[in-house]
Amino acid sequence: MMDHTYWHKQLAGKPLFPDLEWSRPQTRHTAGKLLIVGGNLHGFAAPAEAYQIATKAGAGSIRVVLPDSLQKTVGTFLEQAFFVPSTRSGSLAKSALAELLEQTAWADGLLLTGELGRNSETAVLLESLMQKTTSAVVLTQDAVDYFYAQPATILERERTVIVGSLSQLQQLASKAKHPEPLRFQMDLLQLVAWLHAFTTHYPCAVIVQHLGYVFVAHDGRVSTTPHTEEIWRLKTAAKASVWLIQHPSKPFEALTTALV
Repeated sequence: MMDHTYWHKQLAGKPLFPDLEWSRPQTRHTAGKLLIVGGNLHGFAAPAEAYQIATKAGAGSIRVVLPDSLQKTVGTFLEQAFFVPSTRSGSLAKSALAELLEQTAWADGLLLTGELGRNSETAVLLESLMQKTTSAVVLTQDAVDYFYAQPATILERERTVIVGSLSQLQQLASKAKHPEPLRFQMDLLQLVAWLHAFTTHYPCAVIVQHLGYVFVAHDGRVSTTPHTEEIWRLKTAAKASVWLIQHPSKPFEALTTALV
């Protein structure tokens, strides 16, 4: 008989770790500083929405970093927006690294929202940023895609949370040559066991949706929470970022509680 003591089942609307709710910071000053990075010339909906969600979730202070190709478009729309160098196509440029590192030094956590524009120079920037910052990082949507070529950058990094689709996780595992393939045909028990093994091997945390549940996996522990929203990644990543910076010593519990 298989041992599933690592599997924690959370019910909708009923936190598995209620003590985290009670111990949340009571003042804005102590509620954590979040840096949101994303957007390109043709879109900034993701970082703007993440800002709204993180504010509602209780983040203390939030800054948003966008490529300067958006400066005229955004204007004063986001008061907390900072603009960094962009490529000719309007994505984040590798010359933005120093400013991004300065901003991450201010923050307790970094959220890469995606909508980054699929640019090779942006890929170089993100790779360098992940290697040089010591901040906790949550990444989602197309920000995850940038690491298919070098999956170890995020899989082998501590204090890293990947909020991705099952196909994105499948790509990362395949590119990293993980011994057991991730298959869409897996049932609930099989997927829980796979995530247990995967996060026992890698120090990152994973949040993925499948079979009517959102799974949180970290350090071999796996939680399942009923969840059926089709568009879920950005909202989940933004809430998870806030809970993570407020409970940095309990990442699994924080990420799981963010889903309630």
